[in-house]
Amino acid sequence: MSYNQLDLNKTYLITGAAGFIGYFLSKKLLEQGCTVIGIDNINDYYDVKLKHTRLEQLEPYEKFTFLKADISDKEALTNIFKEYTPNIVVNLAAQAGVRYSIENPDVYMQSNVIGFYNILEACRHYPVDHLIYASSSSVYGANKKVPFEETDFVDHPVSLYAATKKSNELMAHTYSHLYNIPATGLRFFTVYGPLGRPDMAYFGFADKYFANEPIKIFNNGDFERDLYRDFTYIDDIVEGIERLLSNPSVGKNNVPHKVFNIGNNNPEKLMVFIDTLEKCLSSALGREVLFEKIFEPIKPGDVPATYASTELLQQAVEFKPETSIEEGLQEFSNWYVSYYNVK
Repeated sequence: MSYNQLDLNKTYLITGAAGFIGYFLSKKLLEQGCTVIGIDNINDYYDVKLKHTRLEQLEPYEKFTFLKADISDKEALTNIFKEYTPNIVVNLAAQAGVRYSIENPDVYMQSNVIGFYNILEACRHYPVDHLIYASSSSVYGANKKVPFEETDFVDHPVSLYAATKKSNELMAHTYSHLYNIPATGLRFFTVYGPLGRPDMAYFGFADKYFANEPIKIFNNGDFERDLYRDFTYIDDIVEGIERLLSNPSVGKNNVPHKVFNIGNNNPEKLMVFIDTLEKCLSSALGREVLFEKIFEPIKPGDVPATYASTELLQQAVEFKPETSIEEGLQEFSNWYVSYYNVK
């Protein structure tokens, strides 16, 4: 199946537009002349300066409208749908982070469950051509079989964050079945890149290094059985989403809902990723960078491996991510050194 190109006559509503993926997706659509309505509540889960930096880069585009709003506020969200009648909705607003969900479960229920329910209700009352929403590779829990396939059993999440994402898939399927809403869930696999999320390990490692602090590696110091992660570069994620926008799929029993993995299909050992980050920061700085490392036990909620099968996505829209961690981490390192003006 070949995929249909973007329709420039449609209005695209992107929630979480000041977030990492939301910003890059908005930018890509705006560069092509699309009309984008961006929503974000600019919460302080991580440094809001970074969110404002992303928004500042979107503001010059004439076809961009930013609305500060929270998807868990049903009335505000309904009014936005009523006023702007979006054709395509991409819901990327969510409380992210596996470990934080153990400390602060309330915000996950509010944003990821109630917020997503509000999105579905809005799409029901103001019908859309397509709803794309963020799920997560964390739904696979501690599955031993790799690579992870969309048909795998995912009923044993090991974190509340994963449980909220699994619930999103169930809710979307139900609304698609009942109200014929074309919906697509995307299970993201460890997304990284410039202007990324500071709570992600690679970003934190850079922060620690420049603060002259050791980095903590939660793999028990066991190099033989190291953690594996399917690291996916931001540009690959955005291209995958872009190709899906005008291409809703039909799933089981003719329900217009489908879930896709969107990952690199090429997992790396955590230690290889860290070595590569050291090399890329060395290159960006013009001097050798070596992290001081402390090894600790694996954290509750962490899974030993994430590894995406991307065959379904390839069949649907002829797309497979291809950015290597060497290329991706060099882009991140160059941006980090410049943005934070580190010497």
